[in-house]
Amino acid sequence: MAVSINKTVLSNGIRILTKKIPHVRSVSMGVWVNVGARDETPSENGLSHFIEHMIFKGTEKRTSYQIAKEFDAIGGHFNAFTSMELTCYHARVMDTHLETMVEILSDIFLNSVFESQEIERERPVILQELSMVEDSPEEYIHTLLRHNFWKGNPLGRSILGSRENITNFDNRKIKEFFHRYYQPDRIVISVAGNVDHDKIVELIGSAFQSVSPGDSLPDRITPDKFKRKISLTKKDLEQVHICIGTRGIGITDPDRFAFSLMNTVLGGNMSSRLFQEIRERRGLAYSVYSFTSSHVDTGMFGASVSVAPEKAPLSIELLLKEMFKLKKNKIDDSELIDAKEYSKGNILLSSESTDNHMVRLAQNEIHFDRYVPLEEVVENIEKVTKEDIFNLAGKLLQPDNMTLTVLGPIADKKAVEEAFEVY
Repeated sequence: MAVSINKTVLSNGIRILTKKIPHVRSVSMGVWVNVGARDETPSENGLSHFIEHMIFKGTEKRTSYQIAKEFDAIGGHFNAFTSMELTCYHARVMDTHLETMVEILSDIFLNSVFESQEIERERPVILQELSMVEDSPEEYIHTLLRHNFWKGNPLGRSILGSRENITNFDNRKIKEFFHRYYQPDRIVISVAGNVDHDKIVELIGSAFQSVSPGDSLPDRITPDKFKRKISLTKKDLEQVHICIGTRGIGITDPDRFAFSLMNTVLGGNMSSRLFQEIRERRGLAYSVYSFTSSHVDTGMFGASVSVAPEKAPLSIELLLKEMFKLKKNKIDDSELIDAKEYSKGNILLSSESTDNHMVRLAQNEIHFDRYVPLEEVVENIEKVTKEDIFNLAGKLLQPDNMTLTVLGPIADKKAVEEAFEVY
């Protein structure tokens, strides 16, 4: 029996997608909403994430304990996440518990009550989550980088929000934001595993048909200018954490495959240029890598390293040197081949998970309005040439677009700033 993809659009605009994988026993389901931190106003910043927590805190017929107990009773895994542009509520169970999973997920999404008492219980939990990020310099440096790089744009705000906002959110604000943004045309339900599409529609359709359309929403603000910036934050740590960010590309950009391969070559694995130069040859760092961050209309490309304070200036110079090599000379044939094989391997290995199938199903629909087969992705990876990567690097790696963010016990501020001016 072959894998099959099916889609049904309810009369209110909610899309239901399924991918039948008959040889597995698990089923993964996600309820996706095309809303995230970049859709919030300054005073709303953190609401999407707060709602993500509150969804599990009780419905008209279930307490938060009953929700957790019923999922545990079927051996299920359930969770949620919020990004800059998406919020997802997801679960995975054995196929024999499909109906129970669907019923619980539908209930918490459609019937959460957002009780004031539960909000007060959850508020300190979210504040602790914020503190946890700030106590983790490897994570906090990226929060600081986003703030500096996207300064003046909602993309530069924290997904978690500010302490002031988190403290002030109440039942009224949460409900108002939820009903304003959780509109049918922004909702996608994806299910992958040993499932029957018609049965899924039957289980979900009538309940989600009750979601009513709302007023039109403002367009997202696309950053159109990038400036060279330096931000140094002193903190009592053992290491100095360094991030350099520059302009990237959007999720649907035709150059996205070259973008991914360029990242792999620079610092995406253990044989990458950054790892080999900074860790293996020089022994400067345990953690060094490059990264990409793509949104619907823009993105970021960057590199990060954590080093001893006195090694910070040299490390900044090396990060820049390896980044700018990409626009000075084309990569070697062997590097391109290795990057392609590494990328294809990751993609194909991830296809063994129903969770990953569920995620791809929804994200393809949201970003491309269609299902993109893995074979098509692999084919596009194979088409990338050295010239494609060279040209993209030339377009993105511009000194005037770069942001340097440093966190830790900065030994010599002037030396750090001068190192960034080398390129």
